[in-house]
Amino acid sequence: MSEFYIGIMSGTSLDGIDIAYCEIKPHSFELLHAGVYPFDKKLKIDILSAISTSTTLKTVGELDTRLGEMYADAIESFISENKIDKSTIDAIGLHGQTLWHEPNSAYPFSMQLGNPNVVTAQTGIRVVSDFRRKDIALGGQGAPFAPAFHNYIFSRLEGDISVLNIGGMANLTLLGDNLIGYDTGCGNVLMDYWNSQHNSTAYDEDGRWAKSGTMNADLLKIMLQEPYFSMEAPKSTGRELFNSKWVEGQLEKFSQKKGGSFHIKNRDVQATLLELTVHSIANEVKKTSTNLLIVCGGGIKNSYLMERLKAELKDIEVASSDECGVSSEFMEAMAFAWLAHERVHKKHVKLSSVTGASKNSILGALYE
Repeated sequence: MSEFYIGIMSGTSLDGIDIAYCEIKPHSFELLHAGVYPFDKKLKIDILSAISTSTTLKTVGELDTRLGEMYADAIESFISENKIDKSTIDAIGLHGQTLWHEPNSAYPFSMQLGNPNVVTAQTGIRVVSDFRRKDIALGGQGAPFAPAFHNYIFSRLEGDISVLNIGGMANLTLLGDNLIGYDTGCGNVLMDYWNSQHNSTAYDEDGRWAKSGTMNADLLKIMLQEPYFSMEAPKSTGRELFNSKWVEGQLEKFSQKKGGSFHIKNRDVQATLLELTVHSIANEVKKTSTNLLIVCGGGIKNSYLMERLKAELKDIEVASSDECGVSSEFMEAMAFAWLAHERVHKKHVKLSSVTGASKNSILGALYE
């Protein structure tokens, strides 16, 4: 029997809202429609300000409602454009926008905003949201969650296979009976930040600006000394670590090492940030027995990034998930459609081996 779910994802990069409409049967999963909707520019600025500076409870509460309204508007447009009968939609899987992720503090938490009550009130469709906090309550990292879906969707494939998602952050999944997955570190987030500071675009299209520069080996070495990269899994990260302050701090260390007066060109910094993403990923993949690396996420659109990643992993086959029959662009939105399905059916999601939680559990809250 077919069931139909919508998955919504807006990632760390804040560059758009991905929506996936999926048909789920007992032994199959199919993406029927998908679309990307603009992320409100003023809301993006306000979110980044709330993340990087002191804020107020009033601001947090208003961001929660504004995000809910933005998601609901995008969903309504998506349903209308694709002529979907609302009555056929079993639920919406809404990840929400991560403002802060702190699973290792004295009082661990992960905060995703985007009021699901607003979404269900406006659309008239039930919503599953708040996926991460149960896992954290059970001692887990609350991230990454994509590995459970990767394992589900690619279970038909044989061999030593890993799945790499390059979004704002990058996460790696090692498929198999003992599922492993974790954030390798920064994906696009630092490159996007540096590009937006020095160019008039939100991201470096195809990595052209990075390609025009020269990677600085000394700066890369300093960046790779970040303690997160040497931590053992389970581990997860986000903008609370890899942000503008982190970049400026690395440049300050580099300047001090060079006597305080050495200047590095902006395009060379961009080239080095791209290599940081490449090397932090490749270093982890090389620790495994992977013979096929399936790549998805926004980073796959950066042709120079992919070129450099393949060069670093020259003994491993690197393929996009599209080549394996699964959309690379809408992988995460599809994952939250699937997670909504699992919640509606009260299924335990097998993530404890990924996140370090004490046990697998039913994840997400259901808003009727």
